[in-house]
Amino acid sequence: MWQAIADALRSDMSEGRYAPGDKLPTEAALAERFGVNRHTVRHALAALVDEGLVRTRRGAGAFVAATPTDYPIGSRVRFHENLKAAGRRPAKRILHIETRAATAGEAQALQLAPGDPVCACHGLSLADGQPIAVYESVFPITRLPGIDVALTEETGVSAALARVGVADFTRTGTRMTAVRADATQALHLHLREGDPLLRTTGVNVDAGGVPVEYGRTCFAGDRVTLTVEG
Repeated sequence: MWQAIADALRSDMSEGRYAPGDKLPTEAALAERFGVNRHTVRHALAALVDEGLVRTRRGAGAFVAATPTDYPIGSRVRFHENLKAAGRRPAKRILHIETRAATAGEAQALQLAPGDPVCACHGLSLADGQPIAVYESVFPITRLPGIDVALTEETGVSAALARVGVADFTRTGTRMTAVRADATQALHLHLREGDPLLRTTGVNVDAGGVPVEYGRTCFAGDRVTLTVEG
């Protein structure tokens, strides 16, 4: 019986009833649909997990596995352009914007004095409605007056920077590290605390080589394939 349930769910996914990233019905709902107990449903879901078709998250349920999104890392990193090129629908959701003093590391990256004011934008990146990354972008607010307002009113960093006079910018380099999700990151990315993330850190500069953004992004490890250009 569990094999028949697994076959039925495979058909549902192949026919588009459940798209990549969608949450499947609860074990109780599936048990009622197929007229079996929850243990049988659990066995069917475990088989789909083993096949890589379904992923389960503790406390969240079972989800249709999404194909990882190719995300190029090079001198011109543009979130919306990268996602559209991969055939995905990009979106960003701002979680919090604050003005605060730069940390020593941020000051060094942005060529500021320690304690100079910066605008820090915390947000969530999505592909086809599924969260794929959490990010923090830090801007030298004295050098870019109005960037805090522009970030709330524009659709992305490129548009916000253009609004405050930075027509183009390039990445000087990117550092990539494997880390584990903390409780907050796991909550936003619908993961379990401790799940693997890919963290990128980089500095963007304007046409004159002056730093305009110091960014840190943590990608869900199973949803993004980072590709290095050049």
